[in-house]
Amino acid sequence: MAVEGLTRPAWAEIDLDAIRSNVRHVKQHLDGAALCAVVKADGYGHGAVPVALAMLEAGADGLAVAIVDEGIELRHAEVTAPILLLSEPPAETMSAALAAVLTPTLTTCEGVAAASEAAKRIGGISPVHIKIDTGMHRMGVDVDGLSELLEAVSACDQLVVEGLWTHLAVADEDNDDARAFTALQLERFDQAVARAAELGIHPAVRHVANSAGTLRVPEAQQQMVRCGIVLYGELPTEAVAAAVPGLELQPAMTIKARVTAIRELGQGERPSYGRRRPLPSAGRVVTVPIGYADGFPRALFSAGQEVLIRGRRFPLAGSVTMDQIVVDVGGAPIEVGDEVVLLGAQGTERITVSEWANNLGTIPYEVLCGIGPRVPRRIVGRVPAVATKKRRRSVWRARARGALREDS
Repeated sequence: MAVEGLTRPAWAEIDLDAIRSNVRHVKQHLDGAALCAVVKADGYGHGAVPVALAMLEAGADGLAVAIVDEGIELRHAEVTAPILLLSEPPAETMSAALAAVLTPTLTTCEGVAAASEAAKRIGGISPVHIKIDTGMHRMGVDVDGLSELLEAVSACDQLVVEGLWTHLAVADEDNDDARAFTALQLERFDQAVARAAELGIHPAVRHVANSAGTLRVPEAQQQMVRCGIVLYGELPTEAVAAAVPGLELQPAMTIKARVTAIRELGQGERPSYGRRRPLPSAGRVVTVPIGYADGFPRALFSAGQEVLIRGRRFPLAGSVTMDQIVVDVGGAPIEVGDEVVLLGAQGTERITVSEWANNLGTIPYEVLCGIGPRVPRRIVGRVPAVATKKRRRSVWRARARGALREDS
């Protein structure tokens, strides 16, 4: 288990009230679809259990994770809401998944066989979702292979196809090619739904839209949407931001530290590894205890990333090291113990996840998920007292039935 830096003056504040607000604002953009909140990768680095509880409390209808261990962690925290596994579990973990009442995604006949055997051992009927590959080509069964897979599920009395779903590859991009490909994916998904209907299978829950699809492609909402990044207060791309200018999101993560040392240096001194940049003038350099092992990448120095101290922006003075950074504060009256904001707001200034992502040539998802376990998460905002007690029968399935009745 990774050691957390509990006694180190560097931490991440996780605002659960911001999480709740984001859930409520996203739900206002849903046309009757249920909301599945994605909390994989430790809740995008925010802490899966507290954010999951806050999201459910604010109105999310269920959760989604990537691997069995993530789902089991939530069950140990007494989360009783539906939990969808977004990938087909390895055969050796299928029994653990079903025993924890997780809903597996199935994409292969081998996966169906493993789920069938596990369901027989555990007893009862286990719902499953089938993932359709409509063009992303990462995982899923294509339309031509769907009939064989559905027939395999139908042959097992212990399994029932609750959901049919796919994933949009370019819903966050705003160009003609992306729009055409998203339309093609929706068309292929409709073909899969029709193929299932020919076999007498009418899944109660159809879901296509990720965060970008939910906000930019209304026809992709179906009976349920799977939202991740927006619930943490971030947008996937500028194209998504432009599509929903009135969406009020609150970033949920702030990364802070404290100044631990100060040095007076002359003009031309070159701090840190590689001595990569001379100081433009004599002044002060401060040390801050956070580095690339914590998710503050070395590339941020070359990109000109700044930090906030006493409400002002200051540049890095040298290469990011594993555990520390050095900051050029010039002649500013900074003292040991002053708070440093690396991500978030201080005074009237704000450093955003998108700023980091742009400087790194990456996406907001990678920034958030890259904050390491040595940065302890401190909860701010109201902490849920107990898990939200939603029955396993699934609110999203109940809503889907209502939507299906309206479609008929």
